[in-house]
Amino acid sequence: MPSNKKEGIIFGLFMCFGMVLIMSVYNTALHGFSSFTVGSAVAQFVITFIVAFIVESLVEPKARKLALSLPYDKSKEINFIVAIAFCMVPMMVLIMSVYGLILTALMVGIEGSIFTAYLKIVGLNFIVALPSQLLIVGPISRKLLTKYIKPATHNPGLNV
Repeated sequence: MPSNKKEGIIFGLFMCFGMVLIMSVYNTALHGFSSFTVGSAVAQFVITFIVAFIVESLVEPKARKLALSLPYDKSKEINFIVAIAFCMVPMMVLIMSVYGLILTALMVGIEGSIFTAYLKIVGLNFIVALPSQLLIVGPISRKLLTKYIKPATHNPGLNV
């Protein structure tokens, strides 16, 4: 887990990259690859990554505060990891699904009620986002942070 602001930003970048990658592939598969081009996929990924990172930077402090207020054994790091995931993922899904709704409306159109379409997008995104965060992106991001970032930030006198 990040232990300072710099590590927090880097960890957030890792998390956003992984989640945007997984969710972009998932949502492209849901809507079909018929209009898929590498150029449009890269452009959409970059824009989505920027939006997600901004949203994450706003949501993370609130999710952290909520996770710390919950009654659980805080002496075990895994409990905090799970608590923050269960606080952060629903908030991110609710917000990023608005972004997804806008993209869907622009790319393929929306049939019927916007509210119904939004609820469908939220449900479809949540069932992939939570397991992806807990089982794939979170562990990989923590491993990358521990292996490559923490040694560099915690050994400032080390000259390599």
